[in-house]
Amino acid sequence: MRHHKNTRTLGRTKRQRVALLRGLARSLVLEGGITTTAAKAKELRPYMERLVTASKVNTLQSKRIISERLGNAADAVKRLHDTIAPRYMSRAGGYTRVIKLGRIGKRVSESARIEFVQ
Repeated sequence: MRHHKNTRTLGRTKRQRVALLRGLARSLVLEGGITTTAAKAKELRPYMERLVTASKVNTLQSKRIISERLGNAADAVKRLHDTIAPRYMSRAGGYTRVIKLGRIGKRVSESARIEFVQ
């Protein structure tokens, strides 16, 4: 029974799921918004919220934690700390939004766009 198991497995093992979230988070930080499936966007949202909250502290320890969570992508860590986190200093949460796009073309799954709130 799956009582209290709220994470979406996305049809992957844990290592594959972590790698997927790292790649999606890295793309979101560098591009500002990405289009993916609705399930992946919903799973990425809390992951990114925690990263932005941690980057608001702007210490060496937070940079190391974020670097680990983003797969040692120095450009993404720098952008998150220098440009994205200062925008949300007065905001308590809710840094991202998920916009459902519906089915695009012949795709079976629902598409969604996840982006940072301005």
